[in-house]
Amino acid sequence: MSAKAESVTVDVPAYMQTVGRRARAAARQISKVESGRKDAALNAIAAAIEAATDKLKTENEKDLAAGRQHGLDAALLDRLELNDARIAAMAEGLREIALLPDPVGSITDMNFRPSGIQVGRMRVPLGVIGIIYESRPNVTADAAGLCMKSGNAAILRGGSEAIHSNQAIAACIHEGLASAGLPADVVQVIETTDRAAVGELVRMENYVDVIVPRGGKGLIERISKESRVPVIKHLHGVCHTYIDDMADIDKAVKVSVNAKTQRYGTCNTMETLLVARAIAGHVLPVLGERFREVGVELRGCEATLRILPDIKPATETDWETEYLAPVLAVRVVDDLDAAIEHIDRYGSDHTDVIITESLSHAQRFLREVDSSSVMVNASSRFADGFEYGLGAEIGISTDKLHARGPVGLEGLTTLKYIVLGDGHIRT
Repeated sequence: MSAKAESVTVDVPAYMQTVGRRARAAARQISKVESGRKDAALNAIAAAIEAATDKLKTENEKDLAAGRQHGLDAALLDRLELNDARIAAMAEGLREIALLPDPVGSITDMNFRPSGIQVGRMRVPLGVIGIIYESRPNVTADAAGLCMKSGNAAILRGGSEAIHSNQAIAACIHEGLASAGLPADVVQVIETTDRAAVGELVRMENYVDVIVPRGGKGLIERISKESRVPVIKHLHGVCHTYIDDMADIDKAVKVSVNAKTQRYGTCNTMETLLVARAIAGHVLPVLGERFREVGVELRGCEATLRILPDIKPATETDWETEYLAPVLAVRVVDDLDAAIEHIDRYGSDHTDVIITESLSHAQRFLREVDSSSVMVNASSRFADGFEYGLGAEIGISTDKLHARGPVGLEGLTTLKYIVLGDGHIRT
C-alpha cells in the first residue's frame, strides 16, 4: 500500500470528509460532460488496463498470496483472482459501456396539458455513488465506468483483501480520465483498509446520494442497518432451477449443470434444484452422475435420497443457503405450484429458472415468481449486466425501489419533471 494509503488511517473521518467534498465537486463537473468525452475516457481506461495486464496480475498475486495466508476459501480466492481473461473482460466491458446510449439528458413523455404547458421528464444523474464491495477487483473498473458514463462521481471502497489489485486498477482509471481531460476525483478508490472508512461513507448524507453494497449477506445487512444514505442492495443469491414435468430431459441436464458449475462463487449460480415428481426418476439419475463427475456434493430431500441413495440428506438450512461452492440442494416437489411455493418461501428474489416445454407453465412461472430475473430454459448464470446488454453492472438489486435486477446506466440515473411554457400563468 502507498505511503498515502498508510497516512490516511491516522484520521479516517477527516480523510473521508475530504473524499466526499471532492466527489461532490466532481459530480457537478461530470454531470455536464458531453457523451463523446465520457466515451473517450472509457476507451482510454480500457486501453490502460490492457497495457497494464502484467502489472495488474503482479499486484493481484500479492492479494492472492495474502488471502491464502489468511485462509480465504476457494470461492473467495476465485472471486479475487485476476487472470488474462478477466482483465480482458474488464476492458471489453468498458468499451461496451462506451457504445451504449448515454441516458443523461434524454427527455420522455412530453405532452400538452389543458393549461397549454408541456410536461415531460428528463433523465439525470444520481450524483455521488458510494460503492462498498468485497473480493472482486473487476468491480472497480465496472463501477467506475458505469458511474462515469451515467454522469455520476464514484467513491469506491473495495475489500482489504483486494487492496493491491484495486489500487492498480485505480491508477489505470485515473490515467484514462486524465487523457480525456476529466478530473481524477470523478472516481476515487479509497486507499485505506481501515474499516472505519465504511462507517464514515454510509453516514456522509451531505456528500453521497446512494450506497451500493456488493458482497456477503453480513456486509449488506450491516450497511442497510447503519446507512443514513439510501441503499440499493441484494442480500444474497439463493437461485433455483425448477425442472418441470413437461421438461425436455437433455435440455434440463445441460442447463442445470451449467447453472451450477460454470462458476461456483457468483450470486447467480444455482443453489437449489427443484424437480417435479413425475420426471424425477428419469432426470435425477442422469444429473446425479454428471454432478458426481465434476465433484459437486448433492444434498437431497427424502424423495431425492430414494433415487440417489448415496448423497447426503438435506436439512432445513440447506434450502436457504447460498453455498458459493460445489454444493447443491436437491428437492423433489409435486408440481409447478409446489415449486413456486418453495421459491416464495426460501428464495432471495434474485434469479429463478423453469425448464419446461409447456407454454402455459412457462407463462405462470414468469408471472408468479417474484424475483428480479425469471428465466425459461436458460441458465441462471445469464443474470448479469453484460449478458443483458448493459455493458456491465454496478450490482444486482433484489430491491423493488429504485432499481431491480442488474443495475446498469439507467439504474444509476433518476428522473426529474420538466415544464415548457411561453409566459403561461396559473389561474
